[in-house]
Amino acid sequence: MVKRVAILTDLEGVAGVVSFLDQTFPDARYFDDAKRLLTKEVNAVVDGLLSAGVSDVLVMDFHGPGGIWFEDLHPRARLLHGRPLAPWPRLASVIAEYDAAAIVGQHAMAGVLTGNLSHTQSSRTIDSYVLNGRPIGETAQFALYCGELGVPVIFLSGDTDACHEADELIPGITTVAVKQGLGRGCAISLSAESARSALREGSAAAVERHRIRPIDPLRWDGPYVLEKRFYFVEDADNATRAAGVERVDARTVLLRGESIQDVIYR
Repeated sequence: MVKRVAILTDLEGVAGVVSFLDQTFPDARYFDDAKRLLTKEVNAVVDGLLSAGVSDVLVMDFHGPGGIWFEDLHPRARLLHGRPLAPWPRLASVIAEYDAAAIVGQHAMAGVLTGNLSHTQSSRTIDSYVLNGRPIGETAQFALYCGELGVPVIFLSGDTDACHEADELIPGITTVAVKQGLGRGCAISLSAESARSALREGSAAAVERHRIRPIDPLRWDGPYVLEKRFYFVEDADNATRAAGVERVDARTVLLRGESIQDVIYR
């Protein structure tokens, strides 16, 4: 039974949010408005989960500077937040307690042609992530991290390209597209109410589908080699200061590990 669900939230995959400079950076003039839009989408997902029999929902605010407007959060949800975030091994002990995970407000990986606000980890510094020869974005990062903990990701919302990314990565996942990207700074969004209605229905359906045909936690065979390519040489310089990081060329480094947890969020 699915009784406990952890929700990872991001800001760039929300209906009505289309600009880094105006909406998602912490100094953006409409940052607070964007946070409210995300929070209302999260609340719609919480409503859907609760209607499907989930009793414990943890919202994890993982947008870089934070993206949840606390006062508007659903009264039945709890919030994991604060910066800096706790170390990932400590976060893992929390995530591992849940039956399933969901992602709300997701964007496509860096370099996707029509992905609105597409990026991987840092929109300012990262060109690409490649794991064991396969390009990945933040959806794969989180799903693989959860997978190693035995937790399946059963639901994702975001732009159309983020949903396609999830569909290819996780067989059986339920996705809801709240906007169609036309470019990195342009999209066609559903209305706020239409998006929230679709999210309520989709998250409830995700739980029901998972009960009928369970989704397996996402796991890839190790060992793992993560290639991180930066836009600028100085960022690769900084990355090589960490232990165990190998320099490949001026803008690329490698991380190696036997466990996903060794490499995926370093």
